[in-house]
Amino acid sequence: MAKVIKRVGVIGLGKMGQPMSRHLHNKGFETIGYDVVPAATRAAAAQGVRIAASPAELASMCDLVIVVVGFDTELDAALFGPKGVLEGAKEDLVVAVSSTIAPAHMTSVAEKARGTRVEFLDAPLARGEPAAENGKLLIFGGGEKDTFEACRPAFATFADAIHYLGGLGAGQIGKMVNNLILWACISANDEGLKLARTLGVTEEPLRQALLQSSARNWALETWLGERTMPWAEKDMTIVLQEADDARLSLPLCGVIKEVIKGIKIERGLTIPKAAGKSG
Repeated sequence: MAKVIKRVGVIGLGKMGQPMSRHLHNKGFETIGYDVVPAATRAAAAQGVRIAASPAELASMCDLVIVVVGFDTELDAALFGPKGVLEGAKEDLVVAVSSTIAPAHMTSVAEKARGTRVEFLDAPLARGEPAAENGKLLIFGGGEKDTFEACRPAFATFADAIHYLGGLGAGQIGKMVNNLILWACISANDEGLKLARTLGVTEEPLRQALLQSSARNWALETWLGERTMPWAEKDMTIVLQEADDARLSLPLCGVIKEVIKGIKIERGLTIPKAAGKSG
């Protein structure tokens, strides 16, 4: 019998999770939220989202739980920590991980939960915060296909592009490749426009011209000179680690990581002392 998704939980009510929960609620799903930040839960509650006291309580009420936290340590805590999702999960609960994590970590999460009542999907997101606000996110999907399709109506409340890519981890692989190409474009955009400025060409008229040329790319379309790029090191660390594990040489990736570091230094942005674990 096909799964029926009526009650959806969202763990992580930040810049992505909050509008996602709002779209779910507005489209008729019973929506429960959880966040460790009181201001985030208050904002979600004001939009009609029911608030749970813990991930375990949230899981006990839901058919589908979508996790939208920043790092894998936060994901692991929400799933496996005290009062975590696994503690409160009911029969046949589906957990969709919309955080960006390494594909290997995605499969290790599912392996750790083997034998429990939880089925995992990976459903990382693309297009950023404006798309979340407008319900036009893109989802890279992975996991058991029938389960993914059962969750599609819920996903469609906040995403207008939903791509199923294969078994568990395929969605994270898709997001990893997306991020690699994104940071490559950001690196090329920055160096190209820097060259133009140095040679006396004003940036914005040139950018508008490039958007009608073969150099057009999403990062150039959404160009923000003050972009903080908080996830750059994490994203490239995931790519490089996966490439090392696969014994695959991707020399451009190492260059991109250093170019992005240089961009952040030039703009006075924070450079993490260590990339840390993915998330």
